[in-house]
Amino acid sequence: MFDTLSDRLGSVFDRLRGRGALTEADVRSAMREVRVALLEADVALPVARDFVEQVTEKAVGQEVLRSVTPGQMVVKIVHDQLVETLGADTSELELNVAPPAVIMMVGLQGSGKTTTTAKLAKRLSERDRKRVLMASLDVARPAAQEQLAVLGRQTNVDTLAIVAGQQPVDIAKRAIQSAKLQGYDVVLLDTAGRLHVDDQLMAEMKAVEAASSPAETLLVVDALTGQDAVNVAKGFAAEVPLTGVILTRLDGDARGGAALSMRAVTGKPIKFAGVGEALDKLEAFHPDRVAGRILGMGDVVSLVERAAETIEVEEAEKIAAKMAKGKFDLDDLWAQLKQMQRMGGLGALAGMMPGMKGMKGAMDQAQNSKALVHMEAMLSSMTAKERAKPDVINAKRKIRIAKGSGTTVQEINKLLKMHQEMSTVMKRLKKMGGLGKLAAMFGGGGGLGGLGGAGGAGGPPGLGGGGTPALPGLGGSSPFNLPPGFDKFSKK
Repeated sequence: MFDTLSDRLGSVFDRLRGRGALTEADVRSAMREVRVALLEADVALPVARDFVEQVTEKAVGQEVLRSVTPGQMVVKIVHDQLVETLGADTSELELNVAPPAVIMMVGLQGSGKTTTTAKLAKRLSERDRKRVLMASLDVARPAAQEQLAVLGRQTNVDTLAIVAGQQPVDIAKRAIQSAKLQGYDVVLLDTAGRLHVDDQLMAEMKAVEAASSPAETLLVVDALTGQDAVNVAKGFAAEVPLTGVILTRLDGDARGGAALSMRAVTGKPIKFAGVGEALDKLEAFHPDRVAGRILGMGDVVSLVERAAETIEVEEAEKIAAKMAKGKFDLDDLWAQLKQMQRMGGLGALAGMMPGMKGMKGAMDQAQNSKALVHMEAMLSSMTAKERAKPDVINAKRKIRIAKGSGTTVQEINKLLKMHQEMSTVMKRLKKMGGLGKLAAMFGGGGGLGGLGGAGGAGGPPGLGGGGTPALPGLGGSSPFNLPPGFDKFSKK
């Protein structure tokens, strides 16, 4: 979503960094370009104007213009101002009330309110270990209550039984009473939406709020609607005491102005962001991390958190033990590929790595070319013995594997060559004293759980160094230190 803004700001700051000294005219010229970039990204005009004024005021100070790295100082000032605009701190849900804590979800029809309710319920039940009850108050939209019941079964979260003909206020009272009797910690009320803000919608929400006294009232808005999302938030905030905003479809290709404008215009923090269609694709909104991504600084903290959520500890320990012995077979390669897919693919990883922003497009292209899918197909067409001992794969076996996976013998050879290189690196690592000793050589920067080198430390031969993180032994082909011929897996 922030790619266009990120690219524009990146080009402005690259020019600033390229200069040894900055004059006030240089800074003001750059800030004019920043203002244009913000307006093109659909940021509200008053927000863009205030942003540029505050950054300019700080950036033209003597300590900046006379600093050793004035370009970097300006980038830091812009980063800090972005964080302040997005909301200085991460806003958590306020659930420290006598149970059950009631969370009321409001918003327009089509903004993803019902799905977001299920995502939030899944997050609360799995991460925070809360007993959650969901209740649909939408009696206007056909099958809305049934939809929430289906989502409840998919997320293993209880939903309130449907009683035909019952009105929203009565449903809310019944949900809270049921939660008290059955010992639930949180009740999520999915209210009805409309195509636009109207008096009937507001009256219904006020009645539900009076009956349920929610601890949190969260507005769900679609980020793809741009500035209209901010206008919707202003309309709701004037009628209902909102405590926060959830932006959906933040993974879309729309301009990110709504996210940048929301806090400044409405005064309400963005608490969560929907970053995908799957029910686990709801993330806490961290202003400092989002600002880092916009400025191409990466988001290593989120990357580590995602790894911690998706990595299967036993499997990782088993692979690490084999690597320590200098062993790395095709089963281990397959496990690494699956792990990469679970973490969002090459593109998602590149977007979070510091300094890798420019390679994200190439990574997405590699992802879209189905290269990883082809590799998995080849590995799944092999027998367990062939994956454990690749040396037994002769010409006849290669033909069989190629037919079974819908690929060619040449692609099988590329895969085997890649594995051979990775296996060679594992043996070199063992001779050097293992991953622990290697990490100590580079000041303890051992990378992410065996995913390779530390940024900026070139790395020993064969480890695909050169300042970019690499999977073990993934050669040295750019971008992203992919193995030789990786980008050609999909080409026949």
